[in-house]
Amino acid sequence: MGIKKWDPENSQKHAGMNHALDGIKKWDPENSQFWESEGKRIAQRNLWISIPALFLAFIVWQIWSIVAVKLNDAGFHFTSSQLFTLAALPGLVGATLRIFFTFMPGIFGGKNWTVISTAALLLPAVGIGFAVQNTETSFTTMAILAALCGIGGGNFSSSMANISFFFPKKLKGTANGLNAGIGNLGVSAVQFITPLVITTGAFAGIFGSSHLLKTGKEVWVQNAAFVWVVPIVILMICAALGMDNLPNAKQSFKEQAIIFKNKHTWIMSWLYTMCFGSFIGYAAAFPLLIKAEFPEVNALQLAFLGPLVGAAVRPVGGWIADKIGGAKVTFWDIIIMIAATTGVIYFLNEKNFTGFLIMFLILFFTTGIANGATFRMIPIIFEPKQAAPVLGFTAAIAAYGAFFIPKVFSWSLSISNSANLALYLFIAYYVISLGVCWFYYSRKNAEMKC
Repeated sequence: MGIKKWDPENSQKHAGMNHALDGIKKWDPENSQFWESEGKRIAQRNLWISIPALFLAFIVWQIWSIVAVKLNDAGFHFTSSQLFTLAALPGLVGATLRIFFTFMPGIFGGKNWTVISTAALLLPAVGIGFAVQNTETSFTTMAILAALCGIGGGNFSSSMANISFFFPKKLKGTANGLNAGIGNLGVSAVQFITPLVITTGAFAGIFGSSHLLKTGKEVWVQNAAFVWVVPIVILMICAALGMDNLPNAKQSFKEQAIIFKNKHTWIMSWLYTMCFGSFIGYAAAFPLLIKAEFPEVNALQLAFLGPLVGAAVRPVGGWIADKIGGAKVTFWDIIIMIAATTGVIYFLNEKNFTGFLIMFLILFFTTGIANGATFRMIPIIFEPKQAAPVLGFTAAIAAYGAFFIPKVFSWSLSISNSANLALYLFIAYYVISLGVCWFYYSRKNAEMKC
């Protein structure tokens, strides 16, 4: 048997062996020869592992939007304020963690941090599964678990910062759109799947018994968390075996912090909050708003529709932006957002649920398109090593919409018994965003055409 052939002069063979042993030595996606011969394959492999990992992160982040609604039905005795806090905590913690997670791929390596951050999702998934089985579990314990779900929200920034490095500028919009868009579908998935799995005894006899509702129906609230444990473990292993750390992506926090001195970091944070902040905030508020304004409608049956539409079209927004420019797409998209929000107000006043639903779905559609388009703008405005942390930081700021938009709706309903005031404030924000986008990025002599 033994060695059949030995060719120490074959440098190509040795380069391949060194790559296998020591990882990627060089990364230059703008070099078309490198991209077609090697880079494209590696980038796509990392993207298609990153996408389901981010999908699961969004599921864990938003799991309390459904679990909190079911707790008291299952025998807990939390106040409405406590339940709202449980639903809001993942948004607050997730948005804050995004600020820090933004810089982690540059410090630890994209593959390494994906493994760590995906594994961390097991903490709330397993914890919630056991905690909800005991109706004596304290609110403090539940609040800690809700806060841990913020890890899922934080993962978005590190995921986007990592994937941004892999693709050439001409494909960043599409790649970022696919990563974020399919990842965002986790919001819709958890709102659709959770009501189904908690009514089946998938883990009965293994991970606890059922709760008996007042109606006499059995529910297994723990399934809402346990059903995601195996997928999380699988994705953690896939990331460990199939992803890569890029050699030129490593940089210290100090090197990345230069983004805070660039005014476009803050301008793009404003614009991304306009679209993603709206998407995630409306996703959190949509069922509550339906219940408040149209109490005769079953809000939980329709809650997943908005996030589904917004997430599904995000890759389309990135793809169109790759073709005609992110600023142009964003500018015209904001105009439609203003029109759709005006339509929501009109049909609310008319008490026409069909019109309200259609206008809101159009609004979700526009948030998705703008999400993809604005993330296409960032890699054009910033050089690669700045673009990655800017993507993460803008995502961090925008994520606070998950908390503030529901709060603004709640405030509007409390003082006027109507959501109109909140919607007028959102229109004002969109009008300002339209002016900002036009002045800095889309007009003829704009400072930074993109």
